[in-house]
Amino acid sequence: MESQPEHFLNLPLVSKSEESSSLPLVVNVVAKYWGEDIAQQAADERRAAMIDGIVHAESRGFASYIYKSSIKDLKKRIDQGIPPIVIMPGVHGTVQHAMVVSGYNSEERRMITYVPEPDTVGAIPEAKFQQEWEQDDMTAIIIVPSDMKEVLKSDSLKFVKSNRVCFEAEGLRQRGNVNDAIEKLQNAAEIDSDNAQAWCLLAGMYNETNSGKAVPCYERAIKLNSKYYLAYRGLGNYYLKKKDYSLSEAYYSKAIDVNSTRFGPIYKNRAIARIQLGSNQGAKEDLARYLEQTPAAEDKENIKEAITQL
Repeated sequence: MESQPEHFLNLPLVSKSEESSSLPLVVNVVAKYWGEDIAQQAADERRAAMIDGIVHAESRGFASYIYKSSIKDLKKRIDQGIPPIVIMPGVHGTVQHAMVVSGYNSEERRMITYVPEPDTVGAIPEAKFQQEWEQDDMTAIIIVPSDMKEVLKSDSLKFVKSNRVCFEAEGLRQRGNVNDAIEKLQNAAEIDSDNAQAWCLLAGMYNETNSGKAVPCYERAIKLNSKYYLAYRGLGNYYLKKKDYSLSEAYYSKAIDVNSTRFGPIYKNRAIARIQLGSNQGAKEDLARYLEQTPAAEDKENIKEAITQL
């Protein structure tokens, strides 16, 4: 950090008690960076969707933008003194997670990220950051005080309208309002027909309702972004439910080719398909990988027993 202080933003440490609030951690961090404590205690045990945190921030005088970004854009925001939030792949049993970018190191070509621990930051090589970020279509969230909107006024932010609708739809889905979420995502796809995120999320909604409309939507997302992990995984899930085990195994494998460590449970699903296809050795290997990548799996003992029987 000492070699490039001009490219590093000092973000506030959020306490453990604030982490348990209904405000997403990353939104809390950014708001506190701007000098506002907008943390709110959860009224219930339901985890807040990202859009809930964004709307809450807006109610407290902030402006927000959700758009498709780039490494160059993130560096520009840091140099403007704005800490961007990015949506990245999860690990183990988590599909996605949000992180705050706090800086970059030009000499080492690394992106610096916020870690909620004292005197700790994350440093990710730019190439690795790019490779992982594009799996979720390089989504960034900017939250700034309303009086700073002029700073972003001249920028052309890609998918800023349709991505907002996507996040609103995801909030509806988390509340069980699938039909309303589908309507919103259809609208998002109309606003920006080349927004892969809109098509993938819409496909996911159709998949939840067992509609065949999921397939062309997933395929559209993949055509727009060949690294869209969740679209390949979604097709794997769709065909597994349809008992088309060959296609299910193929799409799970494509997702794993994109990122082999992103989501441990995908190996259990591929194992199910492989067992049905008579590939017991492949299924055995997959179940072992599932346990390796999902150490807190509740079905650990059952999986161990299944491995011994294959």
